[in-house]
Amino acid sequence: MMVDDNEAVAAAFDRIAYLLERRQEPTYRVRAFRTAARSVRAAGPEVVARLAASRRLTDLAGIGPSTAKVAGEVLGGTSPAYLERLEAEAQPEGPADVAAAALVEALRGDLHAHSDWSDGGSPIAVMADAAAGLDHEYLAMTDHSPRLTVAHGLDAARLERQLDVIAAINADRSGLRVLTGIEVDILEDGSLDQNDDLLERLDVVVASVHSKLRMDSPAMTERMVAAVSNPRVDILGHCTGRIVVGKGRPPSAFDAGAVFEACGAAGTAVEINSRPERLDPPEELLALALDAGCRFSIDTDAHAPGQLEWQHHGAAKAVAAGVPADRIVNTWSLEDLRRWLDRKG
Repeated sequence: MMVDDNEAVAAAFDRIAYLLERRQEPTYRVRAFRTAARSVRAAGPEVVARLAASRRLTDLAGIGPSTAKVAGEVLGGTSPAYLERLEAEAQPEGPADVAAAALVEALRGDLHAHSDWSDGGSPIAVMADAAAGLDHEYLAMTDHSPRLTVAHGLDAARLERQLDVIAAINADRSGLRVLTGIEVDILEDGSLDQNDDLLERLDVVVASVHSKLRMDSPAMTERMVAAVSNPRVDILGHCTGRIVVGKGRPPSAFDAGAVFEACGAAGTAVEINSRPERLDPPEELLALALDAGCRFSIDTDAHAPGQLEWQHHGAAKAVAAGVPADRIVNTWSLEDLRRWLDRKG
């Protein structure tokens, strides 16, 4: 067995995991194929060849009947049936509208994404590789802050360690730049769920409401205005908190005009969140933000590599609302983006 054959097995596992992530399949299913890919790479071609020849691939840690079948098909010189089915069922990722497609082409990066440091499914380097494959110039890693314990949010110590990891990743690669960041919780009083000094060290701070979403409108408005006016905040994330699939979740109640006026005054961008279950803000609020003179950021809020393809959802919303490309901060070059990000410093 050649090394290339072993890598072909691992690559098939990786591609299956990617397609499952893009479909938002359960995490355990994705993890099974990610684990299998790591396992065959760690075992090496000689061990995998020996086990395959004796039909004992399941003796390898992380390989079960389903992944062994995929591996056997690859080693037998055929394309795995499961992978072919996923490829055939995959919906083309991209806008049908010409103007939206042009805007997607104009986007140079993504400023809201998660890794396995919080509730994402993949390491930072894997997310960066996927972003580079989409011809992005930059990707901001914005894992959750500590208040969101269900998402394994980063306390100050873990965030500082992540900064070192990102520095090492950037030192080892050319092309795409991984930006440091956080999706920081907006607490009930409008303060931010992370150390101020540490927030100032980050490239990108996305501030989002994740708790007490049913606060009364005046209190929620005051909470959000305080956050977007904070000089450490760059982007207001998924502003209404709504969910538009399944049982759904209604948008939070707040004075959108007041919040967007505060964003405009502070230079805080309003996120156009591209996750299919969010698509936030709604059209009428997007129009208000545009009238208020806000800048925008079209982000995927990706929790897996395959989800980095979702920017076309946000681009379609931006085009429909008449948002000019030059008011979308992630159409800018890295140099111009950094200049904007440094504006409050």
